[in-house]
Parts: sequence; C-alpha cells; structure tokens
Amino acid sequence: MLRFLPLKLGRLYRCLKLLFVIGLFVILLMNTHNLFASFQKNELTDRRFINLNKCPACFGTSWCRKFMNGQISFETWGRLRFLDVFNVKNVFFAQYGEPREGTRRIVLKRLGSNQELTDIDQKICKRATGRPRCDLIQAMYKTEFARLNGDVRLLTPDVVEGWSDLVQCPSQRLLDRIVRRYAETKDSGSFLLKNLKDTERMQLLMTLAFNPEPLVLQSFPSDEGWPFAKYLGACGRMVAVNYVGEELWSFFNAPWEKRVDLAKQLMDIAEQLTNNDFDFALYLLDVSFDNFAVGPRDGKVIVVDAENVVVADKRLIKQNKPENYDVWYESKFEECDKEACLSFSKDMLCSRVTVDHNYYAICQNLLSRYAVWRGSSGGLLHDPPPHIAKDGQLGALLDECANPKKRYGRFQAAKELREYLTQLSGTTR
Repeated sequence: MLRFLPLKLGRLYRCLKLLFVIGLFVILLMNTHNLFASFQKNELTDRRFINLNKCPACFGTSWCRKFMNGQISFETWGRLRFLDVFNVKNVFFAQYGEPREGTRRIVLKRLGSNQELTDIDQKICKRATGRPRCDLIQAMYKTEFARLNGDVRLLTPDVVEGWSDLVQCPSQRLLDRIVRRYAETKDSGSFLLKNLKDTERMQLLMTLAFNPEPLVLQSFPSDEGWPFAKYLGACGRMVAVNYVGEELWSFFNAPWEKRVDLAKQLMDIAEQLTNNDFDFALYLLDVSFDNFAVGPRDGKVIVVDAENVVVADKRLIKQNKPENYDVWYESKFEECDKEACLSFSKDMLCSRVTVDHNYYAICQNLLSRYAVWRGSSGGLLHDPPPHIAKDGQLGALLDECANPKKRYGRFQAAKELREYLTQLSGTTR
C-alpha cells in the first residue's frame, strides 16, 4: 500500500495545480473589463492610489513630480490590482524613465501591508480624537509627530527612543546623522531639526515610528559603500529604491564557485556592519534569503530589506560604560522549527562593544546546515565538492559559527571562515 502513496500524492498535487489554474482563469474572466483598464491607466499618477492625499501622514514628497508626470509605471503584472491579494508586503517592480537616460527598473514599496497601514491611520486618529476614524491630516497636528515644532532645535534620544529598531538605543550622534541626511527635504545637510518644515518633520517622525527602512538607506547610503539598496525618493506612501537584482534565494542551487563568492560577501557584510570606522554597529534582526539580492552585472550582494536594523553607537557605549560593556557578547544559538529564526537581546546589542550577532545571523540563517528556507535545508554552501567535504574544515567552521562549542568560538570561527572563503574564491576562479 505504501508504494502507492507517492503516486496518490502526485495526483493530488496535479489536481490542486489544475484547480489553481482554473481558479485564476475564472478570476481573469470576471475581471476582464478591469484587466484592460489596468493596462490603459497609470495608477501611479493617482494621488489617492499612492496616498499622497494623506500627507503629512506619509513618507515624503521628493519624487511626486516624477510620479505625477508619468515617469514611473508598473511593470506588466504589477498593473493587475486583483493580484494584490498575493502581494502582502506591497512591494512592486516598476519602470522609471528620464528623457536623457532612458528607462530602468526600480522597486516601489508601501513599507507595510494594507492592514499595517490601516492600523497606523487608526492609531493616529485615536491619539488625536479617541476615535479610530477621523480627518487624518488634522489629526497629525495633534499627535507626538507634531510636538517637535519649529522651536525645537534638535531631535533628541529621549523623544524617540524605542519607537523602532533604528532608534532602539539612539545616540545624539545617530539622530543628528538621520536628520542631516534626510532626503525628503530640499534643505538637507543640516542636523538642526528646526530647519525642516512642519510637514517634513512630521513625515520624518512618522517614517521613524512606522518603518524606518528609508532612513536606514539614507543615513548609511550605498554611495558611501554601505551594503544597502539606494534610496531614490518618495511620494505619499510609496517609496522608490534602486532595483538591485534577483533575490539571494535564486542562487541557492548556483554553481559552487558562485555560491562560495556570495557566502564570502555575506560574511564581509556581517563584518562591515559590526566593525567600521564610524563606530556604528548595525545589527540585522531579519536575515533570510529574501532580504538579500545579487547584482546582475557585478554580482554584488546587497541588503534589500532594512526595516529591522538596530544601530548601536559604540562611542556612546564606551563613554557611558554600562555594566559589562567591555565583555564580549555571544548570541545564543537556539534550534527552531520555523524559517529564519534568530535569538537576540536588543538590550545586549545596545550595551556591549563587541557582539557576534551578525556572524551568528548570517551563518545560522544563510550559510550553515541549520539554514532552512522554503522547505530546503543545508544553507547556501550545501553539497560542497568531494575534496572540500572530505577535508571537513568548511563544515567545522560553519558549525562553530552557527552553534559554537567553545567560549567566544563564533568570533574566531567567523574570522577563519572569511579567510577560508577568500582562499576558496581565489582557487575557484
């Protein structure tokens, strides 16, 4: 009887696949009129569709002229609104055109699901009026986003601490950097909050509280060598970033040489975000194959989802000297039956100078045998060539990096793993 089980499962899978196709065809038939209308209309010029009508309860207006001029348009499938039910994260691919430069692909983000965006509207209304529905624009002027008026000189830690991961433990140096590099103002370059218009201040604070990803990309820009996607601009609640390339998951079964190169870059990212000349440690709290992408030309690995990043100012930690601040902190390995699991303490990330979190996150969730994603296990460095597998060094380093057996073993393993991958990259070219 057991021998027929795979056959039955195969038939069931084919039946479900057929039902899905039939269902999709029915939906297409029911939406034929909307289908043609979607291809004829550029919804990105619609103020309501991009929620420009909700500003200053929005993420910015720097790219509104480009949106309104029709320079940005959804790619084919992005125009079909009935498919939005599958696009929970509200991330879209689009084409952006400049007269002299031609068109190029960009990514548009609403920075949250429809439910999350509805929730923020209701929270604003409840804080202002006590009711879940209200005139959103008027309500914004009665919230904490408007309290920092033109008389307030600086954005200070006591005001925004804990609003989001970016400001889990903010220093004045970090906040000055955020304000100075804020891209949604014409007069960027000053760390003085009073130099921003009232609407710009509210937009900055709303972004900081709801989803600080745009501020991470602006404060640590790719132009200066940080491994993040380039921020382009915003209009209403639609943010535009540079298209990097295919997600890392697309390379899970790439040739061994390619995977070694990608693994080395991932460990380099972990090192750069942990130890850099600026003494800011950027800890990645959401590490998965979907949150990294690979450039099609240069093969460079880039972080494409920077919402959950804790930034700790090492200079402030050394200055304040909290308890055990100079004791190396080891992240605790925990086995998990879910995908992309991580164990961390934000308090520890914010109070220690030397932390192994980024090495742990990359090794456990992307590189080692503990990495599980979309039903596949083994990590990016699965199935190494026989001579490397027989040697055993790679497997031992990956295991120690993900689940160390020695005290401070992960620090040493991460260092040796970077060196070993560099060596492998050199011999595979």
